[in-house]
Amino acid sequence: MIEEEKKSNVKIMIVDDVRVNLRLLGSIIESMGHTVISFQSALSAIGALKEEMPSLILLDAMMPDMDGFEFCQTIKKDVRTRDIPVIFISASVDEDDKKKAFEAGAVDYITKPFQRLEIIARAKIHIKMYEMQQKLTQYNLSLNKLVMEQNHKIEEEKKTLLYALAKVAEGKDSLTANHIPNVQYNSRILAQSLQFSPKFEKEVFDWFIEIIGVASTLHDIGKISIPDTILLKSEKLTDEEVQITRGHSKMGAEFLRSVADETSENEFLKMAIEIAEFHHENWDGSGYPLGLKGEEIPLSARIVHIIDVYDTLHADRSYRKALSDEECNRIMAEGSGKDFDPYIMEVFSKISAQLKTL
Repeated sequence: MIEEEKKSNVKIMIVDDVRVNLRLLGSIIESMGHTVISFQSALSAIGALKEEMPSLILLDAMMPDMDGFEFCQTIKKDVRTRDIPVIFISASVDEDDKKKAFEAGAVDYITKPFQRLEIIARAKIHIKMYEMQQKLTQYNLSLNKLVMEQNHKIEEEKKTLLYALAKVAEGKDSLTANHIPNVQYNSRILAQSLQFSPKFEKEVFDWFIEIIGVASTLHDIGKISIPDTILLKSEKLTDEEVQITRGHSKMGAEFLRSVADETSENEFLKMAIEIAEFHHENWDGSGYPLGLKGEEIPLSARIVHIIDVYDTLHADRSYRKALSDEECNRIMAEGSGKDFDPYIMEVFSKISAQLKTL
C-alpha cells in the first residue's frame, strides 16, 4: 500500500461518463494529496473550466454528448486553458484513436484497464512539467517587465542628454528663449498630422513622432560655434559672416556625431544629426550645406525646416521685430515648393493655427 501524500493545492479534473471510473481515478488522485474535480459530461467540464483551473485533466475518449477528442480540441483553442496537460484514459487500443488524441493536444494516452502506479507516475510527471511551465511563464513575464522598465530608463537618459545639449544652444541668444520649446512642440504636432496623410502614413509612426519631438531641440546646436558678435549682430551680415553663420549646420552635425561616438546606440541622436545638418536645405535645391533637393532631404529635416522658419518669423530677432501673422503666413505660402516640401505644406496650412508662436 502506497503511503498517502500530504494535501496539496493542486486540482485534477477527471472527465468520464462512467461513475465507477470516476471513483477509481478519484481515489488514486486523492491518495496523491490532490483535490479532485470530477464530471460525467464533457460539456459540464467545459463550463466548470470558466471557474476552475486544474493542473491536469484525465479524460475519457468516448462520451455521449461530446467526445474527449472534441473536448480537448476546444480547450486547446482557449488561451486560458490551452496549456493544461490532458491525459486520455481510454479502453480503445486503436492506433488511430491514439493519433487523434495527440493531434487534439493530449500529452499522454493510457489504456483501460489502467494500473494505479501508472496513473500516479504519469500524473506526477505532467503535473510537475505543468508547474515548471507556469513558473517559467511567470518568470518570463517578470523578466519582460524588468527589461521594459530598464529600456524606459535608458530612453529617458538618452532624452536627458539631448535636452541638456539643447540648453547649451538655447543659452546663446536671450531673444530666442522660446524658440527651442516651440520647435519641439510644433514639430511633434506637424509630424502627428502627417500620419493622416496617405503620402506620409508609412513614414511617420508613433516612434518617429517621439524621436522628432526630442531631436528637433538640437537643430541649432551648431550655433554654439558662432561668435556672439555675429549671432547677435543687429546690422546686415557681411558675406564672410553669412558663410560663418551657415557653417553652424555642419558644425552641429559634427558635434553630435562626436557625442554619438562616445555613447550607446541612440535613435534620438541619429535623427538629431540629420536635422542639425539638413534643416536649411531647400526643396528646390537652393539650400545648404549640400544643396540637397526634394526627397533627398531627410523627412525629419523637411519638417523642422518649416517649423523653424515659421517660429523665427513670429519672433523678435536682433536684426528685426517679429512679423504679423498675416505676413508670416504669406511668406510661408510663397516658400511652398521652393524652400519647403509642398506636400508637407498642404498639411501645415491646415494645422498652423494650432502651433505655438510665443
